[in-house]
Amino acid sequence: MKIAVVGTGYVGLVTGTCLAETGNSVICVDINEEKVWRMQNGEMPIYEPGLEALFHRNIAQGRLKFTSKLSEAIAEATIIFLALPTPPDENGAADLSYVLGASKEVAQLIKEYKIIVTKSTVPVGTADKVAKVFSAHAATEVDVVSNPEFLREGVAVDDFMKPDRIVIGTQSERAQKIMTELYAPYVRQGNPIIFMDERSAELTKYTANSFLATKISFMNEIANLCELLGADVDAVRKGIGSDGRIGKRFLFPGVGYGGSCFPKDVQALVKSASEHQYDFKILNVVMEVNEIQKKVLVEKMRAYYGVHLKGKKIAIWGLAFKPETDDIREAPALYIIEELLKDGAIITVFDPEAMVHVKKLFGDQIAFASTQYDALQDAEALVIITEWSAFRTPDFEQMEKAMKHKVIFDGRNLYDLQKMIDLGYYYNSIGRKIISQEQLTNEI
Repeated sequence: MKIAVVGTGYVGLVTGTCLAETGNSVICVDINEEKVWRMQNGEMPIYEPGLEALFHRNIAQGRLKFTSKLSEAIAEATIIFLALPTPPDENGAADLSYVLGASKEVAQLIKEYKIIVTKSTVPVGTADKVAKVFSAHAATEVDVVSNPEFLREGVAVDDFMKPDRIVIGTQSERAQKIMTELYAPYVRQGNPIIFMDERSAELTKYTANSFLATKISFMNEIANLCELLGADVDAVRKGIGSDGRIGKRFLFPGVGYGGSCFPKDVQALVKSASEHQYDFKILNVVMEVNEIQKKVLVEKMRAYYGVHLKGKKIAIWGLAFKPETDDIREAPALYIIEELLKDGAIITVFDPEAMVHVKKLFGDQIAFASTQYDALQDAEALVIITEWSAFRTPDFEQMEKAMKHKVIFDGRNLYDLQKMIDLGYYYNSIGRKIISQEQLTNEI
């Protein structure tokens, strides 16, 4: 099939590349001419494991192309994906200006039947608004389809190529037939393509992300309670995760959720509910808990050092909101760094992929290390924020030589408590007992 993807952000680039991988002819369009030029010359604008190989292969074989000219992209396309940003506005609602603006431009250009697919995460009723734009400005019939993405950063290629399910909102038999043909290669193992009306498809995406965010905030609350009661959150997590009704995923406590989806999607759903005079109490509390959890490590540090952190040399491992991505949108690390800077701490950071983005925000307010061990030089404490694999089994002997004091505040519970006792660290994690100097003395 011939496909156009409008927008080459995270969702648009993954969508276009993966659609090309199964033999479709895909043109991705973006208004950023410099970015388009870089992609035309084989430069990947984002970090996503597994995507770069598909990107280069499909460019080389002529199935994946890039342009800054909308008319060129949609001229021969049967299906036009709208993969545009929907950032929260000042009231927390999703800003649809990019989606509706692009819809109007596309509508004025098309001369024959097209399927217009909203791939962006959009509020309920957006497909209706897009359809009205085409009804007002297009000289031909179109079908507007809602096809929300369920891509997890770090494993997005697998999520697209081997989806748990594909949700398609349309009441058009013609569009349903074409979309079924498009996605058939991705569901050969029997995972479902679920058809529903457009509004239900739009709500499905918000519901999924909001539910997962709720699991995270709930487990963070349980972790905080574990610390007060002397329980171990890892044991509790395993105990409830084995219940098939609950499941094992999204039960790991930490320093809160971040990224491009959960924060804005939860906020947008709450805003949508309020516009219909519904007070979504659970999600309001989910957001409140998440804001508090982002700073829990800082509070632990203030308690340990006696409130003041001025002049303390702190090393941070992990800046991206999750491992295997360079995305720092709403990353807990940003909030933690801001709080530590307010307290006068001296900060050195390391992340395998995200440092270039963080440097744009903080500049020379913090130092950037070339390796995880360089970040530890003369550090009085290590703070772990993102659970990159390289941090899971570090060289503790090398760490001890570099650090001024053997103190770790772990926001991802990477290390075994007994191991920390054996190694002689002060170790403060989430929802587990603190390995303190007093305990270390008693062990000896």
